Amino acid sequence: MSRFWSPFVKDLVPYVPGEQPKLSKLTKLNTNENPYGPSPKVLEIIKDEANDALRLYPDPNSDVLKSAIADYHGVSVTQVFVGNGSDEVLAHIFHGLFQHGKPLLFPDITYSFYPVYCGLYQIPFEAIPLDDAFQIRIEEYRGINGGIIFPNPNAPTGCFLALSEIERLLTVNNETVVVIDEAYVDFGGESAVSLVNRFPNLLVTQTLSKSRSLAGLRVGFAVGHPDLIEALERIKNSFNSYPLDRLAQLGAAASFADQAYFEQTCSAVISEREAMVAKLSAMDFQVLPSAANFVFCRHRVRDAAELAAGLREDGVIVRHFKMPRIEQYLRVTVGKPEESEMLFSSLKRILAEA
Repeated sequence: MSRFWSPFVKDLVPYVPGEQPKLSKLTKLNTNENPYGPSPKVLEIIKDEANDALRLYPDPNSDVLKSAIADYHGVSVTQVFVGNGSDEVLAHIFHGLFQHGKPLLFPDITYSFYPVYCGLYQIPFEAIPLDDAFQIRIEEYRGINGGIIFPNPNAPTGCFLALSEIERLLTVNNETVVVIDEAYVDFGGESAVSLVNRFPNLLVTQTLSKSRSLAGLRVGFAVGHPDLIEALERIKNSFNSYPLDRLAQLGAAASFADQAYFEQTCSAVISEREAMVAKLSAMDFQVLPSAANFVFCRHRVRDAAELAAGLREDGVIVRHFKMPRIEQYLRVTVGKPEESEMLFSSLKRILAEA
């Protein structure tokens, strides 16, 4: 702590990202990165655009990218906001749409950046408990609030809430903004973007880090009513009017032009996820239903921390959350089949030990 800090800084509890270990021969299944690379069209345009034009500022409005997103989702360009990863988009949402003096509502087990943003922007919040099956209960979100946010599929559980339930929530909660954070929706969920023209208080966020294999470019976006988008644009242009660089904008736009590759890689992840679920279940793991590119599981006998440590000894990294209710669960990213082989080979060794 320094005497030069602003007073609020000392009370901040920062978000802790997934570990990025710098080890060789590593099976990295802890940060939900896509095991397959980005579309060849993305790589081609980035190579073509890595030229003298990089001396110029990028388009501050990201018009090409916004148009690609709008066309893909069947909305107008005025309904699209883009930012430096969905975390930055979420930060602007918390800042511009949730500061109303009333508690923001989100699940007690969810993306751990939400309480961090509440601390940063001094937003009161209420964590609504998931049920015993780790499902969101819409009935619990009908109270007075300054906004509602949750991932769908949820993180770190992977459980998906049906679109009909989101529609039911929006019908009874029409006075505050509802944000559906769809970082993993392309791996088996149904997007709520189809509802934005009916509900002016709905905002849907997505990222290109997962299903489009562009975590290294840092591109996220939101889709909603133009009035909500205008608020985010005002925040962005008062903070950083050039959040996306030239290569990120063009590379991200190119990813929407290769639907065949997108579908192919998503299908491969989904197929491997189902294979993982079957194998884990056969090894006496309880696995939550997942619509994401990861599974959330607990062994019925062995301790999760010990399993994570044993896997690490074999160079297999998974995510263990030392938090109430989920301390016995592991979150395991879906990798390529050969990475799954490393995972299960290590688990077989560990579970065979007395």
